[in-house]
Amino acid sequence: MRTDQILTRLERVFARLDREPERPAHLQTPQMSRHRVVLLGSTLAFYLAIVVAVLTTSWLVRLDWQIMFFRPYEQWPQLHAFLDYLVVLGQRGPTAVMVAAWLGWRSWRQHTLRPLITLGVALLLLNVTVGSVKLGLGRLGPHYATEIGSAELFAGGDIFPSGHTANAVVTWGILAYLASTVVTRRVLSVVSAVVSLSVGATTVYLGTHWVSDVLLGWSAGLLILLALPWFEPLIARTEAYVFDLRELLRRRAETGRMPAPVVSALTPLLSAGGKWQLKPVGEPAA
Repeated sequence: MRTDQILTRLERVFARLDREPERPAHLQTPQMSRHRVVLLGSTLAFYLAIVVAVLTTSWLVRLDWQIMFFRPYEQWPQLHAFLDYLVVLGQRGPTAVMVAAWLGWRSWRQHTLRPLITLGVALLLLNVTVGSVKLGLGRLGPHYATEIGSAELFAGGDIFPSGHTANAVVTWGILAYLASTVVTRRVLSVVSAVVSLSVGATTVYLGTHWVSDVLLGWSAGLLILLALPWFEPLIARTEAYVFDLRELLRRRAETGRMPAPVVSALTPLLSAGGKWQLKPVGEPAA
């Protein structure tokens, strides 16, 4: 009897998600426009320039040490208590929970799983890209630095790029990426930019990151947001797969046995208007 209640609740959730979306009909899924490609290329060039500057122990590394010796947390100690709380806006766990809760409500209201799946894809890209560079370069943070003037690379550290900064860019920026209107997207873009800039600057103030860590973290997070349109077909296929799987489980609950896989699985097609739409396999595109 408990199993029946669980299935009934799931059916209610998916039945609501099956309904026609409430979002504006003119809303289009972001595409890789020429403008976005230019921004992506520019950000990638900036990212590589920061890496090269640190690898070659350039002026940027000298700036890192100058600010470290300046010790901002000693210059303005009255800010320390407040910034200890502000930096939480860049921690992966708390921010992921807050943003996922909001996007879960959006999914419920708009009857689509796309917001939550997009967040999952963005966080996966964040963990893979930022994590691999952190482990590969192995840079030590200011509190653990051993040689003055050194870039402190390949020493077993994991702070380059700044995960706090990159996470703030992605988790708060995803809200702007998924905004329903142009005005909302612009407002949320400004808010996410202010939050990510504040989190990055706070890590420098607290002495947990070098300036170059933060610069690379900003560009790493922005690269993920700019590249997300390339993953929209995957997001659409994943959403279709979840609904198809739901249908199989529903039939199994009704008949007591697992039916054959649904032949007419949904696949995303790019319409002439530049919007991804789901259509059954075999049905010609309009």
